[in-house]
Amino acid sequence: MTEAPADGERTLLVVHHTPSPSTRELLEAVLAGARDPDIVGVRVRTVPALGATVPDVLAADGYVFGTTANFGYMSGALKHFFDTVYYPCLDAIAGRPYGLWVHGNNDTAGAVASVRKLVTGLALAQVTQDLEVTGPIDAQVRERCYELGATVAVSVSQEV
Repeated sequence: MTEAPADGERTLLVVHHTPSPSTRELLEAVLAGARDPDIVGVRVRTVPALGATVPDVLAADGYVFGTTANFGYMSGALKHFFDTVYYPCLDAIAGRPYGLWVHGNNDTAGAVASVRKLVTGLALAQVTQDLEVTGPIDAQVRERCYELGATVAVSVSQEV
């Protein structure tokens, strides 16, 4: 069951597919940024892509999507999420902010392009550059993930 946010609090929904230690590390850095103590009035909810529902999406004020790049496409789990929520949420979430991170061994372009098509169709507002990560995770990558999470959270906190 989705817990209601406190009065005046806005919700950032982080939908992710993190099957490996490296993708989990990226998620943790994004969440740390989104939960930065200087960002007030934003409740961060994280839900695995296979568990996220239409009510989760409708109740959120902004989104971060995280996925692996699999065979030139987003993960099947994130694709399932979008298949499940796309039409029920179409028009209802237009204009809400979002951010995206994708991790691949050597190529992320197809995965990023596939997510962009869907968020464009949903008319979500991109508030930060897509974060494309290939190879190992280092301090610079973790910092970029932190910034992505913080940027989207700040955007959610300022939405009217």
